[in-house]
Order: sequence, then structure tokens, then C-alpha cells
Amino acid sequence: MTGTTLLLSDADVRAAFDWEAAVAALAQAYGAPAEPARFPPRTMARGKGVWLRTLSGIMPGQAVMGAKLIAASPAAQAASYLIPLFDGQSMALTALLDGHAITGFRTAATSALAARALCAQERPRVAVIGSGFEARTHLEALARTGPLGPVRVFSPRAASRAAFCAAMADKAIAATPAASAEEAVASADLVICAARSRDETPTLLGRWLRPGMTVLSIGSTLPEQREIDPEAVARADRIVADMAEEVAHDTGDMIVAAQAGVAFADRLTSLGEVISGASPGRTDPAQILLYKSVGGAIQDLAVAAMVVERARRLGLGTTIPAPISPVDKGR
Repeated sequence: MTGTTLLLSDADVRAAFDWEAAVAALAQAYGAPAEPARFPPRTMARGKGVWLRTLSGIMPGQAVMGAKLIAASPAAQAASYLIPLFDGQSMALTALLDGHAITGFRTAATSALAARALCAQERPRVAVIGSGFEARTHLEALARTGPLGPVRVFSPRAASRAAFCAAMADKAIAATPAASAEEAVASADLVICAARSRDETPTLLGRWLRPGMTVLSIGSTLPEQREIDPEAVARADRIVADMAEEVAHDTGDMIVAAQAGVAFADRLTSLGEVISGASPGRTDPAQILLYKSVGGAIQDLAVAAMVVERARRLGLGTTIPAPISPVDKGR
């Protein structure tokens, strides 16, 4: 609508979201020819106990451009997420979204896209390490986009494991608790790493891995964060990353692996190359594959644009007079 902006609250986003539509939007985005200039590296402004992260991008086809801003205070345990979307032709501000749910949904949907492209098994047995929001969304994304075998979950507290299984049962997804991470992984084809320890000790050890397994690691996105050990990186026959350069140089898992003498550059490829067919993912059922994620603007914008389209069809959100009008720079 000319001269208006759609405002979507977190509740609106959740009501408009759909897993299959999200994975389809991401597959289309990642399947397009790569143009690195459209998605520059994220930036982070750091203050005393606070930071502001910015992820920006221009989607393939240029119909949508936008950004995600994350303002966070680790000390206050608080964060705000904002996604503005602009029309790629008129530059009009078409939508403003609360980006909190988008962040979790897009990470899980991208992992589901990667898992279905990389898994050797059509119905993989799943181990989930973690029981929080990311663990729950990842399992739901996988369950909504293809068949799954038995699911085992581990987190340190028995009550958390029980709560996870109950929450999944409410969504018609069966999961059973495991007494340890190693026990959960022992029977798995696909491992979802969705929790870091409080002291950043890795929660997944490479010695637990077996031929044919696929690992999704989404919890180490900053240099100080750890989730898997160097042996897990060393044992991976192929490492697929949503943002290859950032994964290689800006995540704690890969930094520590490099410091331990693990060379991985020749085994690293981008998710976009795999989805587009430019590079193979799995070439042998016995390979161990590792998917590493830091998140990126292409994910935020693909899912946000899908949510806005569905929200308009469903009559969700609040239409407000456009708070920002494009300026005619030709005058």
C-alpha cells in the first residue's frame, strides 16, 4: 500500500510463520547465483557491557532489501531485535518486524534445509543436545520438512529434558530423554548441537562421531563461544557453512581448531554452493559432515519477507502511515 508501513509484533510474526514456506524461501535465496556484495559482513559496535550488531542485505532479484539490528546487554540479559524491509524499486519502508522469533525460526529453517541436503539417511535418527528455544525450533523445523527416526535429547537438568519432551509431544513430535550427550549421540545419524556449556566447554566431542553422521552446530557464533571440540572439526570430511568466511575466522570452534593445528580450508564450502549445485555436499554415505552456522542477513530477509507476505494475506499486523518517506534525490 502506497504511503503505509506494516508493523508486525512478535505475536504477529509467530502467527504468520510457516516452516515449509520458510525452507522454500531459503532454498530459493541460497540457490540464486552468489553475489557477495549483496550481503556484506556483519558489523558490531561494542560499548561498556552492551553491543549493537547489524546484518544487512539486498535479496536476489532486488525486490527486497533490509537489515536486522540486535541491541543487547549481556549483563542485563536483555536484547531487542528489529528488522526493517524496504521495497527494492521505490526504496519505501514497507515493513517493520520484531525480529526475535525470526532469528530463531530462520536459524532452524536454514539448518533444516542443510540437513535435508546433507544427510545420508532419508529418515535420520536424531540427537538433540540442548533443550531451549533453539533446540525446540530445530527439531520442529526438521519434523515439519521431512520424515524423522527416533529422537533422543540431552541437557544437564532432568527437568529440562522432561519439559522438552513434553513440549515436543504437544506438537506431535516424539522425543525421549538421554542420560548424557554421549548416550544421545551414540544412536544418532543427525546431531543437533543447540546449547553451549556455561564455561564454554564443548558439548559435542569428536570421538563420539561415527561414519555417515551429520552434525548441525549453531551455538558458536562469536570468537569466545565454544560448542564442538577440535577433533569434531578434524573428523569432518566436509564442512558446510552458511557464511563460510565468518565461520572460518570469527567463531570460537574454528579458531580453537586452527590453533590446535587442524587445517580445514580445503574441506570448507558454503551452503549456497551446495544448494545451487555449484559444489557437492555429501559424496559418500560414510562421510561425516559438519554444518556450521553463524546466521546471516540472507536468512533474516528471506524469512521476514515470507512472513510479511503471509501476514498481509492473513490480515495480521498493524498498518501505519509510513514513518519514513523516500527522498527524491533527483531534485
